Amino acid sequence: MKGIVFLGDRRLELRDFPDPAPGPGEVVLEIKASGMCGSDLKFYRTPGGAKALGFKMQDGPIIGGHEPCGVVVAVGPGVPEKQARIGMRAMQHHYRGCGVCPHCSTGWMQLCVEGVAEVYGVTGHGAHATYMKCPARTLVELPDELSFATGAAISCGTGTAWGALQRLGLQGDYSIAIFGQGPVGLSATQLASALGARVIALDTSPERLARALDFGADAVLNPAELEDVVGAIRDLTHGLGANLSLDASSSPAARAQAVKCLRTWGKACFVGEGGEVTLDVSNDLLRKQVTLIGSWTFSTIGQADCARFVADRGIDVDALFTHRWRLDEAEPAYRLFDSQTTGKGVFLM
Repeated sequence: MKGIVFLGDRRLELRDFPDPAPGPGEVVLEIKASGMCGSDLKFYRTPGGAKALGFKMQDGPIIGGHEPCGVVVAVGPGVPEKQARIGMRAMQHHYRGCGVCPHCSTGWMQLCVEGVAEVYGVTGHGAHATYMKCPARTLVELPDELSFATGAAISCGTGTAWGALQRLGLQGDYSIAIFGQGPVGLSATQLASALGARVIALDTSPERLARALDFGADAVLNPAELEDVVGAIRDLTHGLGANLSLDASSSPAARAQAVKCLRTWGKACFVGEGGEVTLDVSNDLLRKQVTLIGSWTFSTIGQADCARFVADRGIDVDALFTHRWRLDEAEPAYRLFDSQTTGKGVFLM
């Protein structure tokens, strides 16, 4: 089979690998859609790739891609039919933990008390390939109403947005300021709008702000064109500030604004990885009774809930994808994605 390997320094290769065979408790997915995630760019750009970023790597090249969706084509010994069966349409939760600790047993394998044994697409073979082997317990069934591309989006970016909105306790009568309208932020805009909230979308890209309006934002703001971002959000919320905020930008300035723009008793959630933020603890947090939350992806249960919500509400998650590629188009696909001037990309097999 073919698989994409990130070499770092903005280089990748499409290589040949043996077709995988499932062991006990494992399955093989025939990949139908594999999404391109912003975090893939770290491994694509960094000299030395994932190993240079401190990940404990297996020997040999690793297939990238951690937004898997496909069809089960092989089942190993000891897998109950209710867990996985030949022909099942499935997403994959892209972590492997011990499987039995309190976090793993509730679907939060990335929080395994023994440490994550595998991050698929980073330390273990991922979904930018023809086939992918994984534990059956990491599968989440894809509703029949949803496309494989939608399933790939829910397997990381859209699922991450859903997890953050759930942690924030979003309600239909709330206002929410969403900083960054890349794939995760735009997903949050789409889902929050579907949940009935009033969405204020922020980004420095006019193209991304236009897409945010198409995805249900009630107002858009470009911080690069404003002297007072927090004041602009207050003007849009009757002088009170937003009920909630979500930062998907990783920008230190945006993170601070996401906290400062809240009304008293507001909640802010950070999902953008890396970096730092500086806050005035008394004025920005304590004296406004503000809650600050960090949210890291989602559980298998949350992934299933997100898929069910998208299916029941008929949400067009496929619209996130502005570019669709074949595996043999990986080099131009990642060159374009690296420019961060487009929407989300997906490999379709």
